Amino acid sequence: MSPRHLWRLCFCLCLLASLTGWAWAGDLFTIAAPAFAQGKPIPPQYARVGRNISPELQMAHVPAAAHSLVLICDDPDAPGGLWTHWLVWNLSANTLSIPEEKLPPEARVGINSFREARYDGPQPPPETGVHRYFFRLYALDTTLTLPTGSNRTALEAAMNGHIVGITETFGTYP
Repeated sequence: MSPRHLWRLCFCLCLLASLTGWAWAGDLFTIAAPAFAQGKPIPPQYARVGRNISPELQMAHVPAAAHSLVLICDDPDAPGGLWTHWLVWNLSANTLSIPEEKLPPEARVGINSFREARYDGPQPPPETGVHRYFFRLYALDTTLTLPTGSNRTALEAAMNGHIVGITETFGTYP
């Protein structure tokens, strides 16, 4: 391969990386909850039977193409199927953390499976054992015009075609 072609290939790869949010040397789009390690138990204060407060979440290496972030927390192990605990959109792409029990003022909150526009923590039926609770963060190339109180179906429809990155972490309960 000639130096000229090698340079073009490198340029194209760098351009593709910047457009897709892919990063070099392990700088991957991430979300973490300092209160629990990935795959480990979620402390009781974040459960509905506890204080029912949202945990602190930290983000890193948001894709360069992102204009906003969407957060969805759900339980795929619920007896009736996927159970949504929290829907948040229009977080700034510059967001590095969401403090415990707080959201930035620009954030919009949707209706969860408890029919509330808020965070509602784990509350699995006792006979169903341990459940997994996923916190998925989506980077979008737009800011959504969806009104506060929208449901998950509307949120996912609005996100369709605008996702430039996805990351997740999860905890278990009880």
